[in-house]
Amino acid sequence: MNRLSLTLSRGVDQVTGVALGPYQSAVIRIGFAGTWLLFLLREFPHRHELYGPTGPWGWNLAKQLTADNQAFTVLLWSHGRLWFELCYVLAVLASAALVLGWRTRTASLLFMVGVLSLQNRSVFVGDGGDNVLHLMSIYLVFTRCGQVWSLDARRAAHAATARARGERVPADLAGPALWAVLGLALVIAMGTGRFDNGWQIPVLLWTAWAGLGLWWAVERWTARQGPRLLLDVIANVLHNGALAVIMAEACLIYATAGWYKVQGSRWQDGTAVYYPLHLDYFSPWPGLADLMSSSGTIMMIVTYGTVAVQVAFPFTLFNRRVKNALLVVMMAEHTVIAVVLGLPFFSLAMIAADAVFLPTSFLRRLGDLAGRARGRLARSPGRAVPAPRPTEESTADHVGFTA
Repeated sequence: MNRLSLTLSRGVDQVTGVALGPYQSAVIRIGFAGTWLLFLLREFPHRHELYGPTGPWGWNLAKQLTADNQAFTVLLWSHGRLWFELCYVLAVLASAALVLGWRTRTASLLFMVGVLSLQNRSVFVGDGGDNVLHLMSIYLVFTRCGQVWSLDARRAAHAATARARGERVPADLAGPALWAVLGLALVIAMGTGRFDNGWQIPVLLWTAWAGLGLWWAVERWTARQGPRLLLDVIANVLHNGALAVIMAEACLIYATAGWYKVQGSRWQDGTAVYYPLHLDYFSPWPGLADLMSSSGTIMMIVTYGTVAVQVAFPFTLFNRRVKNALLVVMMAEHTVIAVVLGLPFFSLAMIAADAVFLPTSFLRRLGDLAGRARGRLARSPGRAVPAPRPTEESTADHVGFTA
């Protein structure tokens, strides 16, 4: 009984005392935000046809659909072209801010609003990767994904170093100013009745806004550690729960895809992969597709291998070596899909989802390599500029309005 109590106590301490997976949460933050940013930039010349008020999926049709399914989108708050352009640019800026880890908590909220607004505006635009981004943009709001590999972590580390030296740290003005602007926007939206399609997203936005203000107030005006520790515990529990949900979601995607494939006759006879290679829409490189499909043996191996990997992956999480090997196979498969079938953003979204299972040791080595490469690029002829190295102990989440 004592052993069980000790185990439970350790488990509770781990879940509440620390935000687990700082590198994994950082890499999925960069992966999903980077995927959406690249998509928005690539489709910038075609943004009006995809999501604009004059696109094929008209404003009135979108308004009727969102009234039925209560989907959230700010693009339907106004029919004007200027409003659409502003929302699109803000979605780009929010994605860039989240990639860089600048004001990560606020950026994650704006990133979610941008993803939901654009995707819910035209629900028939997408290739499967948009569904993954749709879900993950919501889950990222609950994570402390700015602990490492972010401008927030860098700023927090510099502030901690300055305090250790007895230097005065300048007051943070950008955070409260951004908080005030967002609060004003929420008040205006609420006062004008814009939140008329469901209550979930408005409640989430208001709760997050109030939480950011409370965090800043506790940091600035409360000398006792009790309130701060309570906020840390709440944030850690939300982060760890969201990270577990992201992992479960990735497993569910692969498991359902694999088991549905098992039931298909083309997957059973080993020819399913052949047909997409000969569709004009999925053949950016016809010669490469013809080369791959010229061998029936290769088609059968790829078809059966795809099903086997997708069905088996959730069960391999109990064996680290097998799991890592399958991660390499799946990421390679998505890379091939991106090139051969012309689905780069679908593949990037799935690779970002896979990255949550990457081992910490690999991610730290990857971060060290990137840091050394950045240091070499930043080195001046007469003097070397060392690149800061993120660590597990980065305290970006311990500064209000940052992580």
